[in-house]
Amino acid sequence: MRRIWEAIVPRWADRNLRVILAARVAMSLGRAIASVVTAIYLAAIGFSAIEIGVLFVAVTAASALMSAAIGLLADRWGRKPFLVVVPLIAAGAAVVYAELRVTSLLFVAGALGSFGRGAGAGAGNVGPYQPAESALVADSVLGDRRAVAFGRIAFASSLGALVGGLAAEVVRTTRHMTAAQTTAAYRPAFLIAAGLAVVAGLLALLLHEPSRPPKAAAAGRRPRFRWPRQSWSALWRFWVTNGTNGAAIGLFGPFVSYWLYRRYGAAPGTIGVLFAIVNLGSLFSALVAARVARRIGTVRAIVVVRAVGGALLIPMVLAPVLWIAGVIYFVRMVVQRVGLPLRQSFTQDMAHPEERASVAALSNLPAQATMAAGQAAAGYLFDEVSLAAPFELAGLLQMVNALVYGLLFSLRPPRAAPVDGDGKGEARVLVAMPFVEDAEPAPTVVGRVGAE
Repeated sequence: MRRIWEAIVPRWADRNLRVILAARVAMSLGRAIASVVTAIYLAAIGFSAIEIGVLFVAVTAASALMSAAIGLLADRWGRKPFLVVVPLIAAGAAVVYAELRVTSLLFVAGALGSFGRGAGAGAGNVGPYQPAESALVADSVLGDRRAVAFGRIAFASSLGALVGGLAAEVVRTTRHMTAAQTTAAYRPAFLIAAGLAVVAGLLALLLHEPSRPPKAAAAGRRPRFRWPRQSWSALWRFWVTNGTNGAAIGLFGPFVSYWLYRRYGAAPGTIGVLFAIVNLGSLFSALVAARVARRIGTVRAIVVVRAVGGALLIPMVLAPVLWIAGVIYFVRMVVQRVGLPLRQSFTQDMAHPEERASVAALSNLPAQATMAAGQAAAGYLFDEVSLAAPFELAGLLQMVNALVYGLLFSLRPPRAAPVDGDGKGEARVLVAMPFVEDAEPAPTVVGRVGAE
């Protein structure tokens, strides 16, 4: 365990990054369990595909509102409180799923706990507090090491998801179970997820964040929300690209375990083992992301990863047997994991230092709306068209999204954000920035920017 921890934590990591990494392992482990069992559990107690889709729409809408609010509030009053409170809310939601079968309560708990947001073996999304977490990481880590830090966070997520996939084996089901028996069979998985969320919230208490008195308060005025005007050049581009990708993710992301269950009759334990194998194989993808970006450029790496991921969805859903679909899914996730830390780091580098949490939250806001639409459409397509239709459409959308991402960020790049500090000094060339590890050379810089 010591060697594993040393592999996750870079030598230069401060206390905050160490705490975030530990909390990520716990939260991702719980999220992985929930991503395996939630949709299958709902189907087992009588939900149709359309009803599951509607529930996931409610989850997405609630997560969008919470994420946007957290992003704006975190830039004004600090990031730490949200890393403590939101995991505890998720824990309460898991307890509701473990003990109750009331439809209205399942909807409310799922929305508050962000159940159904995990994309199968992804486990990269730990909940609506992620904008605050990303901003805290960016505040704690120098720009030239930021991609490495986000790579280690993605590695921690994969590690937690690996164990979480195996933990789904605690679900033991048989044919012709009553609703009460089904709830009892799935109860241990939800209680484990609840306990891990509590651990993540308690770990966040160890974070140290300097006090952030609102500037307006210092000037004798009431604090207010502030639109991230200084980051607008990048923000609108993220809206376009994330909106397109959100529709694709909504069509397949929350439904991977459901599709495996319906298409091949795979049990939760089998799906959990598949997800664990996927996470084991892709553990180190995030660690090489910085090197990939340094070799071919950050934007080009993101574009290639997204295009390949979209293309692989189509043969995956056409696979005649489970093991072939599993192999294709394995390859897709190994490739996809390379892009995750690059996108997070890229977003933070393009944001003004005072607007990081706001940009992290608002950049994904259109994606939440299109994701909700995708989830509703997926439920209809599953029931009325075919099990393959949502995945095929998602693959096409992701390939189109890769093209749009390249056009907006390569051919017409936004203005470079200022280096950390007071907004003065040198500016990075963000599109071709050679993300580096440890003590390697600093990022390329050009020109000067004024106080603006």
